[in-house]
Formats: sequence, structure tokens, C-alpha cells
Amino acid sequence: MRATSPRSATTGGAPVPSRVRQLLARADAELVAAQFSAEPWEQLSHAHLAAVRAAAAVVAAEGAPAGRSAPRTVWGQLGSVAPSLSRWGAVFADAAPLRAAVEAGRFDLVTVARAEQALVEAEDFVDVVRTYLDGEFHAARAS
Repeated sequence: MRATSPRSATTGGAPVPSRVRQLLARADAELVAAQFSAEPWEQLSHAHLAAVRAAAAVVAAEGAPAGRSAPRTVWGQLGSVAPSLSRWGAVFADAAPLRAAVEAGRFDLVTVARAEQALVEAEDFVDVVRTYLDGEFHAARAS
């Protein structure tokens, strides 16, 4: 039996699995870190990780696709389990090479404007994920 706890954000929702709550909390922590980052590359990295955690929360809630042809990245999995969020998956999949370059030490590739854009996109995506998951848990309860 899965560990569940607090109800979804809207009163009366179905219990939210603890793994989903943990991932959303980690997404929130990454957003805070991004907001307080002094360097553009740090801001971009934290923002991207916030989006990764939020996408992982959706995959955890919906169940990861199985099989040999299942997508391997969280962005591919997101599109498989939640097609309505596939546009967001494309946004962050396109940004993944830049994050990888930053992880390899190419801090100079990130401008202030790009870092701020990444933060705004991540904040919006985390909000969309919360709304999506709230709807999913309400639908599960109604069934």
C-alpha cells in the first residue's frame, strides 16, 4: 500500500502519495534556490531542476511508462503519461543541453536574461503541475 497523506490543495481531494508530495517540495526548494542565486548559471540550474522535480511528480502520480520503447528522459515520460503537458516537456528538453553545458563548467553560456527566462518558465510549470495533479486526484476520488 502506498503511503499517502494530505489531501490535494483543493478541499476534498483524494490523498496525495507521499512520493509526489516529496517531489513537489523538492521542486519548491529548487525554485527558492533559483530565486536567491547570485549567478545566472546557478539560477538556470536550480530552475531547471525544479522543473525536473515537478515533471517527476507527474510521472510518479501517473505511473512511469513501461516497456522497451518507453521514453528514458523525464521529459519523454511526461509526454507519455500526461500528453496535455507535452509542450512543457519540449520547453525543458530543449533547455537540457544548456544545463548539461553548465554542469560541465560552461558558466559563460548563461546570460542574465536566459536565467530569468528559465526561472519564469519553471515557476509557471510548477504551478501548472500542481493544477494538473489537483485535477487528477479529484478525478480519482470521484471515480
